Amino acid sequence: MNERATLSKDEVRTLFTEYRQASDADEQLALRERLVAQHIGLVEFLARRFRNRGEPLEDLIQVGTIGLLKAIERFDLDRQVEFSTYATPTIVGELKRHFRDKGWAVRVPRRLQELHLELTKVVGQLGQDLGRSPTVAEIAKATGSNEETVLEGLEIAQAYNFTSLDAPIDTDEGGSTSFADQLGEDDEHLENLEYRASLAPEMAKLPERERHILYLRFFKGLTQSEIAERLEISQMHVSRLLNRTLSSLRQALEEQ
Repeated sequence: MNERATLSKDEVRTLFTEYRQASDADEQLALRERLVAQHIGLVEFLARRFRNRGEPLEDLIQVGTIGLLKAIERFDLDRQVEFSTYATPTIVGELKRHFRDKGWAVRVPRRLQELHLELTKVVGQLGQDLGRSPTVAEIAKATGSNEETVLEGLEIAQAYNFTSLDAPIDTDEGGSTSFADQLGEDDEHLENLEYRASLAPEMAKLPERERHILYLRFFKGLTQSEIAERLEISQMHVSRLLNRTLSSLRQALEEQ
């Protein structure tokens, strides 16, 4: 049997049932290997998202496989969700932890690492809400911290491990190149074509208002306040609709 052949949803669930019920250690190991083989393609797909950060793809696949094994052990058959959908955030989380724990050039306390990650999210959200870069005071208010703590968290980003321009990068042809060789060659519009093509069917399913809000925000560049004024609804309502729509599209993309 070709274990890389795609099994149906029911076949995957049957495989999980056999794995959970197996009493013999060798049988359980064999069934787990079949589950890993069946979903290693998902690991490889997710690992490639992180391949241009200076780490060999083979190492990233090993890290992602650890996340896959954790997902296999934690998966609850009673949940009405596909295993690939359940496993994706676990695998991605394992990859992100790998870079978080090993990506600092100097030893930085975990408290400051976590503060830096929190500030990165807050700054991104405020930038979207405000339509501009937030001030230190606005970041401090949003995080419930003081301005000194915010400055400390922003400054430690300099301690993050910047990858050398000569660091090797795997190519799709099986060879390798470097960051320096690729400078000035990436076209983000071409890079996004695959994602746009994947999202097009999901975009078509959205209500007209949600599609219009996405158009105004990401194609016309309007702020949430400007969109709210144009649609005669509150800025908070625009924010909720945007977050809900983007979460739905993100989930659809991950499932694909």
